[in-house]
Order: sequence, then C-alpha cells, then structure tokens
Amino acid sequence: MQDLLTSALNPRSVAIIGASDNIHKIGGRPIYYMQRHGFQGAIYPINPSRAEIQGHKSYASLGALPEVPDLALVVVGGDKTVAAVEDCAARGVKSAVIIASGFGETGAAGLELQQHMVAKARAAGMRLYGPNTQGLANFGTGAIAGFSTMFIEVPPMDGPIGIVSQSGGMSAMTYGLLRGRGLGVRHVHATGNEADVTVGELALAVAHDPDVKLLLLYLESIANPEMLAAAAAHARERDLPIIAIKAGRSAQGQKAASSHTGSLANEDRTVDAFFRHHGIWRVRDPHEQARAAQAYLKGWRPEGRRLVVISNSGASCVMGADAADDEGLPLAELAQHTQDAVASQLPGFATASNPIDITAALLSDSGLFGKVLPAVAQDPAADLFFINIPVAGAGYDVQAFARDAAAFEATTGKPVAVAAWQESVAEPFRAQGIATFPNEGEALGVLAQVAGHTALMRRERTAWPTLPTVVVPQGAQGFLNEADSLALLARHGVPTVPMYLCRSAQEARNAFDAVGGRAVVKACSAEVPHKSEHGLVALGVASAEQAGELYGRFDAKMTEMGVARDGVIVAAMHKGQHEFMVGARIDPVFGPVVVVGDGGKYVEALQDVAVLLPPFSQQEVVQALRTLRIAPLIDGVRGDPPLDVAALADIAVAVGQVIAGARGAIASVDLNPVMVGAAGEGAVVVDALVECGAAAGSGAQPVAAAEPALA
Repeated sequence: MQDLLTSALNPRSVAIIGASDNIHKIGGRPIYYMQRHGFQGAIYPINPSRAEIQGHKSYASLGALPEVPDLALVVVGGDKTVAAVEDCAARGVKSAVIIASGFGETGAAGLELQQHMVAKARAAGMRLYGPNTQGLANFGTGAIAGFSTMFIEVPPMDGPIGIVSQSGGMSAMTYGLLRGRGLGVRHVHATGNEADVTVGELALAVAHDPDVKLLLLYLESIANPEMLAAAAAHARERDLPIIAIKAGRSAQGQKAASSHTGSLANEDRTVDAFFRHHGIWRVRDPHEQARAAQAYLKGWRPEGRRLVVISNSGASCVMGADAADDEGLPLAELAQHTQDAVASQLPGFATASNPIDITAALLSDSGLFGKVLPAVAQDPAADLFFINIPVAGAGYDVQAFARDAAAFEATTGKPVAVAAWQESVAEPFRAQGIATFPNEGEALGVLAQVAGHTALMRRERTAWPTLPTVVVPQGAQGFLNEADSLALLARHGVPTVPMYLCRSAQEARNAFDAVGGRAVVKACSAEVPHKSEHGLVALGVASAEQAGELYGRFDAKMTEMGVARDGVIVAAMHKGQHEFMVGARIDPVFGPVVVVGDGGKYVEALQDVAVLLPPFSQQEVVQALRTLRIAPLIDGVRGDPPLDVAALADIAVAVGQVIAGARGAIASVDLNPVMVGAAGEGAVVVDALVECGAAAGSGAQPVAAAEPALA
C-alpha cells in the first residue's frame, strides 16, 4: 500500500510519454497542471519531435531520461500504448497511467491486449492504472497525472475530500459539485477499465491519507471486494465515512455498465448488502454525495435519530414533521421541563411542544432562536435540529438568527440543518458555516443520512470464531435429493420437519403411522428438484392406505419420467403462523450470500427478501426482516400473535455458517417454506434443496442419510 501512496500519489518524478506543448491537448494538460499546482518533483516530457515542452527539456525516449521515473503517464494511443507499457516495465517504472481507450471495453481483441499489458507489468512489479482513464490527481502534492478539463473550469483547492471513481466523467462531476459548494478536494482518481489497480485498492491508499476526512466512490462493478472491504475496515478504524455510488442498479443500467467498462455487473441487492456489511453508505448520484459532504466534514456523529423542528411558521412545522416521517426521523418527545423552558421564551400563542412554532413573533424579537435553542439543547431526547424558515426579509435580523444557530451548534456539537429557499436568508447561514438547503426534504435527508451512516459505522461487527466442517455425499453432483438436503441441514442445527424416506409402499404406510397425524407425501429424486411442478407432492394425507397408494403412484411417475428413484418421503404436516424462505448461494464476486424473506409459492414473483453477507448475527437478521413489506406481520396484526422471528433468524445464521463452512462444496441452499410459529413456538424447515458446488465430493466423507422408515 505504501508503494501506491509513493509511486502514484506522491511520485518523486513523472514522465509524460506523448507530451505536448499545447495545454489543451491530453499530453499537455498534466504538465500544465503540475506546474500550476506546485508539484515539487521532476517532470520529464517525452516527445522525440521537440527539444523543449512547456519550459521543460523534452526527451526522445524513456531510456534517454536521467533517471527512472516513479510514475509514467502514457498518452500515446494504439500499438504505441502497448509498446510504451512494455518499455516502462522493462526499465523499472513503478506505476503507469494509461489514458488510451480501445482495450477491454471494446471486446475480446482489446481485452487480449489489455491482459498482455498487465502480464508485462506484473512480471516487472509495475502497477497499471487504466486503461481508458482520465488519470490521477493529488492536489496535496501537485502530482496530477490526468487531463480533466474540470480542473480548468473550476480551479482546484486542496481539502479533506478524496474521490475515487471508475469513471473519469463522474470523478470530474463530483469534483465540480464539491468545489461549487466551496469545499476543497485533495484526491481525484479515475481507475477506468481497472486492468490492474481497482477502486478498492486505490480507496485503501487514499484512506491512509490522514488529512482525508471524507471518501467518495463511484463504481459500475466491484471486481475486488476484498480490497474494498479492507478500505472500509481501515476507514472505520479512523472514523472516515465512505459514501459510494454503485451504478447499474437496473437491468438496463447493468447492461450499459458492462458495455462501458467490460466488467461483470453485480446483482444490486447483493451490492447493498455488501455496503451495509462494511459500513459504506450508498447514494444514487454525485449530487447526493456533494449535498451531504459539508455535514460529514463538520464531524457530525449523532447518537440517535430523534429530531427537533423549529420554525416561524406553523405550516412549515407541519411540513417539517411530514418530511421527517418520510426520512424515518421520529420527532423527539421533549421533557415537560424543556417545554416549560421553551414556553417561557415565547409569546403565549406560540407552540412549545415539538415541532416548535415560534410564530411571526420572530419579526419583533430577533433573539427568539437564540433563546429557544439553548432551552432545548440539554434535553436528552434531542439528537438532531432542523430550522425551517419559509419567509424572512426586511425587518428580520437574519444575521442574528445565523449567529445564534452557529453558536448553538458550536456549543453543543449537535447537528443543525437549515431550510431557506430565499437566497438572502440562506447566505448568512452559509456564511456562518451552517448546513443550509433550499427545502426541508434535502435538509432532513442529509440529517437522516448522517444519523444512519453513523449508526452503520459504529455497529458492532459480528464474528464467527469457528465454522462447521460441512461435507456432502461422496461424488455428489448437481442437486442433493430432498431427504439428503434435509439431513445435511439437520446435522448442523437447522430444525427440520420429522420425515422418513421410504422405498416401498409398506414403508410409506408404516411411516404415516410413525408420523402420527396428517402427513405430506413427496417423491424424492435428485433429478427432480421442483416436485410440485410434476404433481409429485400430496398435502394433507389422512391415512396409511393413502400414503401407500401415493407411494405407488409417485414411484411409477418417476419411472415414466426416466429419473432416479431415490424413494418417497413421508413427513409430518407442519403448520405455522407464516411461511418464510431462507436461501444461500455462492456469489461469483462476493462469496457466500444469504437471503431471507417472505416464502411460499409466490417468492419469485414478489421477491420480498433481504440479503445478508456472512458473518452476521441474529439481531442483524431481525433488522433485515423489518425492512420488508411483510414487516408489520412480525409484531402481529388483526389479532394474530407476534412471530418467532428469533427462531427464523437462528436458521438464517445456521444456513450462513453451513454454506461458508462448506468451502465451495455447496453452491446454493433453498429452504422454502420455513414455517414460523408464534413467538416462542419456533420455526421449522419443511422443504430443502441443496445444490452441490465445484468442490463437492473431493475427499469428502459421506453424511448420514435421512432417517429410514420403520420396517
């Protein structure tokens, strides 16, 4: 990591291969920028047709330089790009930024050239940035190996923000939006095709810059989640918030992202889970990143989400309460002594409860904000403060309002956001450093984001000290049959329905008697994972004779289908309050992933599920369930009792440990339905399907089969 910081972000010398004297050309911009922004290292233009470029001696080749540069910026295109990279690798350059496009993003031929350059670089210990990138820019050191026009349109200013982006356009846009708000930016780096260095690796390097207080990311794919996770872990250690955009949320967006970067697009809910797991806050676009930046830089770390609304308009109080509800910010229940203290400062017709309406009396007493805010400050229920000013102007001492708000924030350290659509009102608040927005929606959105992100970063990290040793039957491929699937899960603590695997009609009749009540009879074949689609499931079987008859029918149907006849399952009918599902799979990028949510036959159509990445706790599962559309059912509705979601959460944790412990021997697990009873009644898996992974059967010992039927 130190190599990234020194050779690319703080190089001692930079060579520009394809340098130009014209500052408006790609080969001229970096030299112009480095001279303008105080780069103290050596600048080596390489252009065999010129003796001097922008006041610097020009060299005919990399070999003609007086030293091997730390960083080379490759501006030439086509075959010359590949040759330049080969030359850099051969001569010991530590890092190379490749501007040219026409590689991995264009198809197989371009990808082959890209991989060739990577191989040459890695063999020599050189790191590559790009290709297809706008380059790197560190305004703390003046090392600018990039050509973005935005650095001319909006003059740079060093500051505490880092931007790392796969897209050069998005890095420039985010930079411009931040500078438009008067915020300084130190790092603006674009990784392009990520042939070698990824956003995650560069984010980790930037996170090690002690002066960076906010890190903003733009991604279209996550190709190296381990490195991004490491960056997030280091950021949490030093209380550095990371706000990320992950484009490609929709199917159309994923297709566009793939054509743009040539990278694998990630499934969106899994990306959400990955970000939550690592304390990264996700937003939709650069405008949202820039909108919240000032709040983060102020160091806001609220203890909770309880909000106090203050306005000089009753209608604005109402609208503020509505907007707070939209953002999931509960209005603080102020203590009676707090309300009394507020009331003592207001006219009798004002409202001292929350929202606090100080009325038009503000016109005659400009000190009301300064009186009310301290009265509320010490109330332990107040985490966040929102001041909504729908109108002010002549006769109002807005400067005093702003000074009082700033003094309150400085004294208490509690977040204060202001909504003021009149520029004449907003400007004094901004001048005092108060986070000011044109409407209550934006103001409360930022307060909610910072409160939520703070909680996410401070969340205790779950650890699974040990994982079970999970094996599948020797030589198993494809899907295990249902009996083996249930048996495997039961061995690892997952509660499964009592069942028997029968291999004759008599065994089926005996099994029905052993179950003791109504039963479910199902065909069992590893080659028929979805039995109900073939009429191979019977519910509510009421007699032993019926169970025996169904055995014969299902056995004959499997023979007719030409599939393996593993037997017929007779299982107890199990009722619950609600049907849920728990699933797990090995994601090609993120590894083990667990899904939990509404179950039953409509699970694919409704997709009311939440995704978690191991390791996670029972509490995290319950929190995820409360984000679903069916969440109101958890606590009971219309006379129904609360559900035993703790038991469901235990199953989800166990399934996560099983798929992680299998270490590739299991590709997926599908439990649907999982019957969840009322609180205290537990949860039971009544149907299971385990898919073997690539590592299945490699030296594994056979697991115990399902319990045999009574002979």
